[in-house]
Amino acid sequence: MISLVARSAVQVPVEAESITPQAFMGKSVSEIEALPVIQGNAAARLGDFFQVSGETDGIVRLAGDCSRVKYVGKGMTAGRIEVEGDIGMHLGAEMRGGEIDVRGSVGDWAGAEMRGGVLRVSGNAGHLLGAAYRGSAKGMRGGTILVAGAAGNEVGCAMRRGLIAVGAAGDFAGVMMLAGSIFVFGRMGIRPGAGMKRGSLVVATRDGDGPRLLPTFRFDCEYRPPWLPLYARQLRALGFPLPEGLAGTPCRRYSGDFTELGRGEILVWTSV
Repeated sequence: MISLVARSAVQVPVEAESITPQAFMGKSVSEIEALPVIQGNAAARLGDFFQVSGETDGIVRLAGDCSRVKYVGKGMTAGRIEVEGDIGMHLGAEMRGGEIDVRGSVGDWAGAEMRGGVLRVSGNAGHLLGAAYRGSAKGMRGGTILVAGAAGNEVGCAMRRGLIAVGAAGDFAGVMMLAGSIFVFGRMGIRPGAGMKRGSLVVATRDGDGPRLLPTFRFDCEYRPPWLPLYARQLRALGFPLPEGLAGTPCRRYSGDFTELGRGEILVWTSV
């Protein structure tokens, strides 16, 4: 395992796209220290900001104050990254495989345009979790994102495939969603599913505390989707903390957004 310990807190963010298991594979400690990073508009070395130790085996562990370290795990294809504490923006952006496990909170754009792998966060996430970058037509295209705490606005913006589960979400969850599944196990902000074409946005809430839907969504029915317990079982297997009393409870199904195709669905899964 390669261990990276932050030398000190930085005021100017560091862009560290070179922190991936595949970039470290087969390299010595000195070679890893020499990998390029960017601070502000200046080029620097990874060793300027981290104490590096260990041997490469596909596992990378970060410790110390990494809250202003950005792009860690960008495009990673395999291996594992463990973060002991908070980490900055764009964590796991465009990742295609492997696992990232954060024992803290993450900044904005975590898992942006992700295509595979698993991203777990024990704390909170910023805005635009699993989202498309501005100007891009496709957001998350595969993989799994699990945030035990709350996420910010625009979770899964333009999502096309994959699974996102969060403890709570801000405004515009599932905005412009094309396909995939988003689960929100708690509070949700305004205008969920705005502009969604297809996909499933599932909200687990208490009676009388449902999401505020746009008028372009239509109530269809109340039923028990047979696939929801399967997803619940998968989330539990991945270690996601689900609320008690959900299995077998009915859902209220709303279809929309009828400003688009109207083939998406918002399922309000009412707990007891």
